[in-house]
Amino acid sequence: MPLPETIPVRYTDEEAGYVTVRPVVKQIFRLEELLDMILSVAGKDATRVRQLLHSGTIVYHFFRYTWAGFDVDETELAAALARFPDADPARPFPPAECTLAILESGGVSPRHLMELDRAAGSKRRMFRKQSFWGRLLEIATQEKMQYHGYSYGRRADIYRLDLDGEKVQKITEAVNHLAPRGLHVVLGILPAAASILFICPRAKIPDQS
Repeated sequence: MPLPETIPVRYTDEEAGYVTVRPVVKQIFRLEELLDMILSVAGKDATRVRQLLHSGTIVYHFFRYTWAGFDVDETELAAALARFPDADPARPFPPAECTLAILESGGVSPRHLMELDRAAGSKRRMFRKQSFWGRLLEIATQEKMQYHGYSYGRRADIYRLDLDGEKVQKITEAVNHLAPRGLHVVLGILPAAASILFICPRAKIPDQS
């Protein structure tokens, strides 16, 4: 079956464990819009994408989206998915494009402990020429980082810096010397953090470090 150009979609609030009456909103999605949403949930897994298109339902950002499920030809689906970015482990870390740093815990299922965006991290302490954000990226660039994949939800490449005592000490010094008082909350998070994820959208943004 050829891929449709547009798909009528209905969506409503999703509240797990509760029976609620919510208004149902109807909207026409272009195929690219629907695939973009599905990829954000399932990743670029053609088999999983086909299953979701066939099932006609997905939960995304606390909303349940439904449509008349349809089957797709593997070749046509592959061509459609090829228009979306792929993970690129060879892509070097681009500090100028980084917009967000996420401190996360360790363990089998890491938890996000804190999100620090570029704007907040770039606020300079009085009489300091460098921002905490600039120093954090400097530390990350000097250390061995791992490519952590491509996020379709964030439309960004993700890089991971694993933390050890030496790196934590460097970040602690950066907080103490460069961060405004409001960012000292980072010091309370660091002991529980095992790594930092750096989110880098592929569209370049101005350097604010």
